[in-house]
Amino acid sequence: MKKYKRSARVCMTALAACGMLLAPAAARMDVQAEEVIATVQGKVMEGTTAKLLYLDTSDGRMEIKIDGSTSTGNCKMLLPDKKISVSVSHGNDGYLHAVTISENGESPSVNVDTSKVSSVVGTVNANTTEDVLHLDTAQGEMELKIDKNTDLSNCSVLVVSGKYVVSCARGEDAYMHAISIADVAAAPVSSTDASQTGTFSQTYTQTPVVNPTGETRSVTGTVKAESGESTLYLATSEGTFTFQIDSSTDTSKGMVLTPDNKMMVTYFRGSDSNLHAASLVGVKDSSSASVDTSSQSTVIGTVKEKSTENILLLDTSAGEMELKMDKVSSPVGCKVLVKGKKISVTCSRGDDAYMHALTITAAK
Repeated sequence: MKKYKRSARVCMTALAACGMLLAPAAARMDVQAEEVIATVQGKVMEGTTAKLLYLDTSDGRMEIKIDGSTSTGNCKMLLPDKKISVSVSHGNDGYLHAVTISENGESPSVNVDTSKVSSVVGTVNANTTEDVLHLDTAQGEMELKIDKNTDLSNCSVLVVSGKYVVSCARGEDAYMHAISIADVAAAPVSSTDASQTGTFSQTYTQTPVVNPTGETRSVTGTVKAESGESTLYLATSEGTFTFQIDSSTDTSKGMVLTPDNKMMVTYFRGSDSNLHAASLVGVKDSSSASVDTSSQSTVIGTVKEKSTENILLLDTSAGEMELKMDKVSSPVGCKVLVKGKKISVTCSRGDDAYMHALTITAAK
């Protein structure tokens, strides 16, 4: 019996000794997960999530885990094709782990009117770049500029298909800017917070607004389908602009706001902080046609979607009419023509065999 007890004590002592030997090794494994073994450069690939980074490097594709100890610093936007630098370590799970993720260079910042901030909830879509955030919201797609002043402290990482709460305001460059981006779970919850409903809107009136500085700028783009009689949405190379159209807007050279029509807008920031269109200029062909104004007709119909500054397509009770727009100065009773707008048109035939619109008046 004593022999068995001695054997048991020996075994227990051996096990304790092994435990002492293994403990430092385990500690070394934990530390190893934080020790940088290499720094790699590459482009973020599609499929990257908040927990797994796919990096396209000169040596091929790398899969790198992102965890709670990863330091992202000023580089929280892990979007496809973004160039980044990653220091990595070996984890005890067999994966490479990101110790730090960084980027080179910063986007220039502009002054933003933070006295009027809106919040919106949305999902980042694949059109997003490191400079412009494309957010799918309940009201449609929003485009917001991002710069070094955008607060990402409540955002783990920003990835395509991720859902976020974004606070935004308009900058002096006329664009909407993201003031802060937060993970939905990290955003403060309030029963009256518009960010929880996913809504984003601006109110426009037909009252002329003062241009407080007298300065104007111009931009060229194409009319978006959601444009209306009082609001023009213009798609440009820099994003979508939103302009208010009021009674002081000169539309004599650009009155047709149907989808994809090209338009140059001269604008200013009004005393209400919104952007206002001072004038619209569309693409219009020159015409030398002579029109017989002694014989005029009047037709009533609605503007069709394919109308342009050159040709007005009118849906009437007798069918579709095609009228040239070279003799019209500006419409009466409205500032612009949009799809579905009901109008009365006086017209005459020209020596080019076309009917030419002479006057356009809003109809009830």
